[in-house]
Amino acid sequence: MQVRCRSFIGKLPSPPELSLPSPSSLGQPAVPDTYKGWLYKWTNYLKGYQRRWFVLSNGLLSYYRTQAEMAHTCRGTITLSTAHIEVGDACHLVLTSGGRSYHLKATSDGESQRWHAALQQAKTNITNMLLQSDDSGDESLVPQPDRLLTQGALKTLASKLDDLSTCNELIGKHGAALQRSLSELEDLRPAADGSDRLKTVNERATLFRITSNAMIKACRDFLDLAETHSRRWQRALQYEREQRHHLEETIEQLAKQHNSLERAWRESPSTHPDGGERTQEGDASDENEDAEFFDAMEDSPAFITVTAACHTQHRSVSLTGRKPDSGCNDVQQRRVRRSRIPDKPNYSLNLWSIMKNCIGKELSKIPMPVNFNEPLSMLQRLTEDLEYSELLDRAARCESSLEQLCLVAAFSVSSYSTTVHRTAKPFNPLLGETYELDRLDDFGYRSICEQVSHHPPAAAHHVTSQRGWTLWQEITIDSKFRGKYISIMPLGCIHLQFHSSGNRYVWGKVTSTVHNIIVGKLWIDQSGDIEIVNHRTKDTCHLKFVPYSYFSRDLPRKVTGVVADSEGTAHYILSGTWDDKMESSKIVESSRGCGGSEGKQKTVYQTLQPKVLWKKYPLPENAENMHFFSSLALTLNEPEEGVAPTDSRLRPDQRLMEAGLWDEANGHKQRLEEQQRLERRKREAQAAQALEEDVEGFQPLWFERRTDDATGDSTYVYRGGYWEAKDRQDWSQCPEIF
Repeated sequence: MQVRCRSFIGKLPSPPELSLPSPSSLGQPAVPDTYKGWLYKWTNYLKGYQRRWFVLSNGLLSYYRTQAEMAHTCRGTITLSTAHIEVGDACHLVLTSGGRSYHLKATSDGESQRWHAALQQAKTNITNMLLQSDDSGDESLVPQPDRLLTQGALKTLASKLDDLSTCNELIGKHGAALQRSLSELEDLRPAADGSDRLKTVNERATLFRITSNAMIKACRDFLDLAETHSRRWQRALQYEREQRHHLEETIEQLAKQHNSLERAWRESPSTHPDGGERTQEGDASDENEDAEFFDAMEDSPAFITVTAACHTQHRSVSLTGRKPDSGCNDVQQRRVRRSRIPDKPNYSLNLWSIMKNCIGKELSKIPMPVNFNEPLSMLQRLTEDLEYSELLDRAARCESSLEQLCLVAAFSVSSYSTTVHRTAKPFNPLLGETYELDRLDDFGYRSICEQVSHHPPAAAHHVTSQRGWTLWQEITIDSKFRGKYISIMPLGCIHLQFHSSGNRYVWGKVTSTVHNIIVGKLWIDQSGDIEIVNHRTKDTCHLKFVPYSYFSRDLPRKVTGVVADSEGTAHYILSGTWDDKMESSKIVESSRGCGGSEGKQKTVYQTLQPKVLWKKYPLPENAENMHFFSSLALTLNEPEEGVAPTDSRLRPDQRLMEAGLWDEANGHKQRLEEQQRLERRKREAQAAQALEEDVEGFQPLWFERRTDDATGDSTYVYRGGYWEAKDRQDWSQCPEIF
């Protein structure tokens, strides 16, 4: 891979602050030097060198994004006592510690030499302190002295072990001699030399007693020393446990505060006087946005998968939430949605005992108890894709179609973030089942779904937003159980149109795989490619969801992509993960790098610094006991008046499962499935009759099949009438399915 860099002249920080205290005059080891300043640290081939604030103190080299972060967030620490320091070319420093190398770059040769001298001095000081440490009896619980005391105690214990070994050898030697003397004494006949032999035996017995006493004393000393240090280490361990507990409590409080603030901002956001959304300072990086920053990134031989950003960063939106249509009075009158559901009961059931006879069958045809479901239907899961609809609100305001495509790509990735912990199966909707979500008051959109087919299962979805966009889709689920894993392949297309520009985007979904069906903990992965096409401008975005591999060095759940215009010229690069965030970088130059493994040339992109397009919301408190539902998912099954009698909220087995009554839910689930099988056989008989009498079979109530003008495909689209029927509360056309 070829990496091209630009000069940083004129954009480098001021020289670092230097504080070199002199060694103590009392014969104690010198206090480690303190040295602070800016250095450029190599991160990866996507982001290249990033400017970081480094602090050298007490033999530790720590780095932060900004000086302000020193009070709360350390990005990494390098222990110099075990580090190898090298000076590279062109102001480079290389530190190797614990099998990892850190590549640093100073602003000049002089600055590089000063840093090298400070690092070497700090390493020498900390090494001397470790060598001179002994058991001083100090029981301070400060981490560095504890480390020195431990090493001194280990040296003392090793010395005591040597004493015990010597005593053991002497005891063995004198014991053998005493045994020989006793044997000779027994064989001795009365003779003149009997007194001499008796004297020899007494001398050997005395030596053995002295050696045994020395051995006992050495053992006692060793035991006393071990007990002393054991108490000290127990106190140190208890101190560390208390500190860890305190830190966990602090982090938990901060997480709760952050979650509360974020939720408050989402529900009642504020705007700048110019109408733009407020932003979070220090979000993406501490560098100036106009700085010349170059990343290098390679294409695969086929195509690289990344996406790009709009001119504003998105984390501010993810924190501020969706912009309201009206002022504070409307916010105060807004409906308060629920923030929790009953905790999930602890039911145990062997999945393999149920599914071992179903290998190769479609997932929708496997009869399963509610133990493996979550209390949401597939229609509600489809509606949950709107969790980050503010991305589309931002995209509707973009003047550039390429920037708009970047946000659309981030939206397509964000729909998978809710699945990372959600391995349970949603309820299969009954034919004719519907689900509505009216969020005009806070999010500016309303959505309607209908199950238009049962075998194969297919759902149609239509969303209209007052903020300048309309989305519709028809999704068919094709799923197979393979024994060790389940593959879910969504078929169909998602259509999105912006009202002001007329831009029309179409894309599909990737394959979801649930692993460890037979044994182990269930986990889910997303893999495949998504091609997003703007049918008006012919701009494209190719996204690649990299499948997880134990042997891969790639970041888990990685997503990459590239946004190109109608002529195939790349303009933005996108990277991130489908469970956390997506970032974009504007391409300023591209060049052909060296050949790849198959002799093909690879493109190297030079980009500006990345900007955050989308950031995942934190999960609500106690989410692990509520099926890992997001804040939006917790509200999807909330009872609501005035909905159609076919709405998923009214499904009895799903409602009972949410309440924790799983046995009753299983009974209703079996009843509904049997009722659906009877209805299916009746429809099949009607279909046979329809062929003879030219009579139409089942027809959805709110959707109808049409040929799409842009793609030429036949798909279900919304025919209208649902919201008007709700206003009149006229549901006479709805079938009784529950």
